Amino acid sequence: MVFKSPHLPLTCLTSFSSHHLFTIYLSIDIQIQLYIPMDVFRPGATAVITGAASGIGFAAAQLCHRHGMDLVLLDINGENLKKAAGILPSTPEIAVSTFVLDVSRREEWEEVKTKVLAKHPRGIDLLMLNAGRSCKPAEGKTAWQDARYFETTFATNTFGYTNGPAAFLDCVIDGDDDQEKKRAVILTGSKQGITNPPGNPAYNASKSAVKSIAEQLSFDLHGRHPHVSVHLLVPGWVYTGMMTEHFPTKPAGCWTPEETVEFLVRKMQKGSFYIICPDNEVTEEMDAKRIAWACNDIVQDRPALSRWRADWKERAEAGCN
Repeated sequence: MVFKSPHLPLTCLTSFSSHHLFTIYLSIDIQIQLYIPMDVFRPGATAVITGAASGIGFAAAQLCHRHGMDLVLLDINGENLKKAAGILPSTPEIAVSTFVLDVSRREEWEEVKTKVLAKHPRGIDLLMLNAGRSCKPAEGKTAWQDARYFETTFATNTFGYTNGPAAFLDCVIDGDDDQEKKRAVILTGSKQGITNPPGNPAYNASKSAVKSIAEQLSFDLHGRHPHVSVHLLVPGWVYTGMMTEHFPTKPAGCWTPEETVEFLVRKMQKGSFYIICPDNEVTEEMDAKRIAWACNDIVQDRPALSRWRADWKERAEAGCN
């Protein structure tokens, strides 16, 4: 909202509570902007979360449950879903439902949508697209010899992020007559989709696509549907199920999924689209330098992925740390 007054001095007033952040800017051209962040996490709202049975998705489900939100938990692992539902049970105030879902299969999304809307006819307040996988090329093949390695990775990590909006975005935009109630779409990307380190090209490319999808979705909804915000969650080093194969116990440098979700909510309250999470080893300043270095490969006509090339090692280390 914008208010104008001919009698206001230049200043900035900020007030913060656990639920609302109000910032009033009084600018020299006598204009006040009032920014009221989202109240997506509220009792009675409904959250649909993919990859919800473990890791960041489950941590997000726990947070939503604490806020009194109804939960629709989607995951490909039925056993983990049962465990999640046992930890986050339905109550007289909170409805919790679970559905086994392969996010790469559009027909399964449509089946789930029908069942979800039967239970939640007022629509969806939070759509969190979080399911992901990291694959390896077949034994004896490189990434460039194994097309299935790319197909399998993209099926989950990219098309899972287009199938979700195709099924549920209308339910987020139009589901409730009260357009003053804030709603949100969260897409989980990866720093590997931005800085693109060598070693897992399918994963990096699939997560780079998620970044583009989120940016386009945010642009398209802005203005036409101001009650719906879009956020790209980019976790740092987080100890999730994908890491247990290599690290049986949490490394000291990792954040927990719960820390990641807490950071996500703080950034959402500030209205951030890009939510680039630090961890116990990498600071926000270091992330900014590494992202800038990757972008400057293009701007400065450097070799691709110069940060990891031997002849650029010293310069890259100086610029990224």
